[in-house]
Amino acid sequence: MQHRSIFSLLGWLLLSSTLVFACSPISNTDSSPRTQSTNLTISAAASLKDAMEEIKPVYVKGKPNIKLTYNFGSSGSLQRQIEQGAPVDVFISAATSKMDTLGKQDLLLNNSRKNLFKNEIVLIVPQEKGIEIKNFPDLGSKSIQKVAMGEPNSVPAGQYAQQVLINLKIFEQVKPKAIFARDVRQVLNYVETGNVDAGIVYASDAKISDKVKVVATAPTNSHSPVVYPVAIVKNTRNAKLAEEFINFLSQGSSRKVFANYGFELAE
Repeated sequence: MQHRSIFSLLGWLLLSSTLVFACSPISNTDSSPRTQSTNLTISAAASLKDAMEEIKPVYVKGKPNIKLTYNFGSSGSLQRQIEQGAPVDVFISAATSKMDTLGKQDLLLNNSRKNLFKNEIVLIVPQEKGIEIKNFPDLGSKSIQKVAMGEPNSVPAGQYAQQVLINLKIFEQVKPKAIFARDVRQVLNYVETGNVDAGIVYASDAKISDKVKVVATAPTNSHSPVVYPVAIVKNTRNAKLAEEFINFLSQGSSRKVFANYGFELAE
């Protein structure tokens, strides 16, 4: 009997220990919520690349749980990607027309659109090449063989360039010499490498290169205003973060960076 009592007591103690362990709360390490990283995808006009890359570490430092993914290209190409359902949170275009098209298709978040920056259209030539070009009308000269510009149907810089040439009544003379590029940065590269005699780009693009020089700035009344609108894409899952990022673009530190690259705040 005494042995049974001892065994019964041991069994009860073992069962109690098991119940206590099973009902004990999980340790703090296991129960603490895990920090998750959120990816924010920004599709932006190619002309914004250098400034956007420079502000990236500043933004991420203040928001370590957010990963910024950039997608640069011609505004027309980026517009088509969004139309096809690309997972984009924020779109920054180099032309209002591309943003207008997305707005008409109800692909932008209501009341999220605003104008961010302004720019200028300039005529550039290779720094080392000795071709005499002083202004846009010089592009009609027989000595000028190749002129680089963005493809007008998809590249806003190309659309502005075409407007300038038409306005100055030299488009028909320049058209046979035109080398059309996929975006404004390709135009810059053609001029830097001396593969063309001249190119038409944004002032901000010319500013980042020491291999080209600006010989003329297009009259402001010769083309539509160069405005960069920004908006949140409607299918975003990160609307609040997207709004915060847009606000960051026009704040103090970012403002200085964009100004250094030749951009002016539109608002």
